[in-house]
Amino acid sequence: MHEDLKGKTALITGAGKKTGIGYAVAQRLASLGCHMVIADLGRLPGTPSPVRTGTHEEMEAIASDIAGCYGVKAIAVELDVTVPDSVIRMAETLRESCGHIHILVNNAGASFGVPADILSYDEAAWIRTVDVCLFSVFRVSRAILPLMLGEPGAIVNTASRAGKVPPLFNSAYAAAKAGVIMLTKTMAKELAPRGIRVNAICPGQIRTDLEQWRFGLEASFFGSTVPDREQEMCKTIPLGQIGMPEDVGRLVAFLASEASHYITGQAINLDGGQCMEL
Repeated sequence: MHEDLKGKTALITGAGKKTGIGYAVAQRLASLGCHMVIADLGRLPGTPSPVRTGTHEEMEAIASDIAGCYGVKAIAVELDVTVPDSVIRMAETLRESCGHIHILVNNAGASFGVPADILSYDEAAWIRTVDVCLFSVFRVSRAILPLMLGEPGAIVNTASRAGKVPPLFNSAYAAAKAGVIMLTKTMAKELAPRGIRVNAICPGQIRTDLEQWRFGLEASFFGSTVPDREQEMCKTIPLGQIGMPEDVGRLVAFLASEASHYITGQAINLDGGQCMEL
């Protein structure tokens, strides 16, 4: 399956810890023969966040494990997607170490200052959420695209069901992910003549540390328990269960491969049927 991915090089942002979507995507692509660039903050974030980022040691361990397990090349690169100089340094590093990038997965994301309604949301936290989730896709794509041109390639941006169905008390994240969907579409139109396909994925409930944090927050708010909140959520999912990070990895591999050669500019739901729009 997806034999065309063998020998290609993929860059995945936000992939520096084993409890997130980025790691599952890296594992899946590496299992198909892709050389991997694992990019993450490499340190604890300066601003409090419900989701921990990968440390330098974790990133190095992940790269080493992937290389040893799948027989591919894998490197770890520290990246702060909110700092333009950090993005530029990463691109320069990859130009020297990899030469060409075939697949870019813009997966880094976080939510700050939540839960908060629009009246109480701290402005700095709102702006930082948009910076991490939306502006980063623009920054990283602009810096990496010169390394992708000249050969067919694929960009996959991690949006969210929240970019289509508004959640309560998390307006910055929802607005940012909706922005990622439209940025994906404009990039797809602009880059199609250059042979670069661009799609977005819109995960719903996926069993990650972010999802567990959410269930814990809801349990506290409703005076309930985490298992009870998860059970209530499953009632809203036609397939009746929380998704797994590996489900996301399989979808990204499809969108990165020639199996999806006629698909671009799409925002594909991965939510067990929660969001069924025309």
